[in-house]
Amino acid sequence: MIEMMILGFLAEGPLHAYELRRRMERLHGYARAISDGTIYPALKRLQSAGFIAREEPAPGAGSAQRQTFRLTAPGLAELHARLRDANGYDITDGDRFFVVLAFLSQLPDVADQHAVLRRRLDFLDQPGVSFFYESDQPLAAGDVDDPYRRGMLVSARETSRAQRRWIRELLGEHHG
Repeated sequence: MIEMMILGFLAEGPLHAYELRRRMERLHGYARAISDGTIYPALKRLQSAGFIAREEPAPGAGSAQRQTFRLTAPGLAELHARLRDANGYDITDGDRFFVVLAFLSQLPDVADQHAVLRRRLDFLDQPGVSFFYESDQPLAAGDVDDPYRRGMLVSARETSRAQRRWIRELLGEHHG
């Protein structure tokens, strides 16, 4: 997801590494800091692959020079492929899906965008999965005595409903 965030934000325009990291942290959530040990190796891998390019700082500036990165044409093609082919955990894990969703408008073909959303909807429409089990059977919110665990189940169910409703509206479907 780190690389997809880098490609996605650079698709919006060149950025200094500091600003890129700041945007990634905002997208990924305040509890998930992006360290130099995470971002710089990812930038190096993407640069080595030819997906991004580092722009040299302008000569003569008095303050410390920051590295600016931009997306290359092969990098944009890579971003499009990663978005178009999003599957597995990129669809089933809520945090990963939100990263995909943040950049899905970068895909030029609406049919490709909708295919990704349909995969998410298919996942959300599967029979309910619970965080908590008694034997091999998932528990519904009403079956959980602990108020905090019940809150987790209620929140997850409502989030799923809202997401399914939004995706169906976007796809032009009118299911309940």
